[in-house]
Amino acid sequence: MLRKWMQRITLTDIVVWAIGLAILVVVIWGSIATLETGKYSPRVWIDLTISGLALGGVYALIALGYTLVYGILKMINFAHSEVFMSGPFTATFAANALIGLGWWNKYPWLSLLIVTLVAAAVSTVIAILLERIAYRPLRTAPRLVPLITAIGASFFLQYTFRGLYGSGLKSFPEMKMLQGFWMIGDVRIFRTQAAAIAGAVLMMILLYGIVQWTKLGKAMRSVSEDKEIAALMGINVDKVIASTFAMGGAAAGVAGILFLLLFPVAHFFMGFIPSIKAFTAAVLGGIGNVPGAFLGGVLLGLLESIGPSLFLDGLGIPTPSQLKDAIAFAVLVLILIFRPTGIVGERLAKTKA
Repeated sequence: MLRKWMQRITLTDIVVWAIGLAILVVVIWGSIATLETGKYSPRVWIDLTISGLALGGVYALIALGYTLVYGILKMINFAHSEVFMSGPFTATFAANALIGLGWWNKYPWLSLLIVTLVAAAVSTVIAILLERIAYRPLRTAPRLVPLITAIGASFFLQYTFRGLYGSGLKSFPEMKMLQGFWMIGDVRIFRTQAAAIAGAVLMMILLYGIVQWTKLGKAMRSVSEDKEIAALMGINVDKVIASTFAMGGAAAGVAGILFLLLFPVAHFFMGFIPSIKAFTAAVLGGIGNVPGAFLGGVLLGLLESIGPSLFLDGLGIPTPSQLKDAIAFAVLVLILIFRPTGIVGERLAKTKA
């Protein structure tokens, strides 16, 4: 057994594992050094945790779009970043229109509902158009072809919205109802963070309920198992796939509004970095697994919030927060090295790989 395992090991495997182990050593060493200094109080760690949960909820909702599409088509929709961007970018104009009408702070709940519906509707429409125009004609093509098409569609949508809305930054207006914070004992929670966490959890419960306990959800799981057999059983495969893209688009639109509550600036390139991190979250949790996507998003948000201070401060790095993106992608490297199926993902059979 050991001899066979040794025979399968290549020089590439040794190098990759060495890189992974080096990253782990740096993480452990830095964490111990940081904790020994006592630089950060428990309240600071709690604040970072809450911030990570809020950001992780946004990543989780975006990751749901990746994992739903992968579960059905076994492809990565790299144009999902623009699906995420299109909704909140459009909703920014709707929010400013509501300010002009005097509704924004006079009817805050109604205004927030309107901009969320606008964002979800626009992202859903973009996702459905992507599936119908860019992906459906290539469904039987080799996997590399839809992947290249997704990248091309991403650039097309990115610069289409740049042409429509301009290349400048658009400010998302603050809402008086969400300004300030609440104190729960000694724990401070900003209202925008609470809204982001609550919104992400509610949306996740809704989507998970649809997938697990509705007729559409059963059809989605059937199509994911075998499209041909599902079609023979009377399931409209095209309709199910379009519905899957629509669900992912709606989740991305809601995530966009939550993202603007945390970072109130919209622009045509706003989807790239959050969506790459959401893809990392989907891989972290186990791509194709809905609860795994949510778990991966939350964990990545926590790592991005806590990680720079915990892993790097003790190593003497002057501004560790600037390296939060590096930590996110280091996590992706570690997952791909040590557990490529993700935390709760299952190993794919060779016929599906």
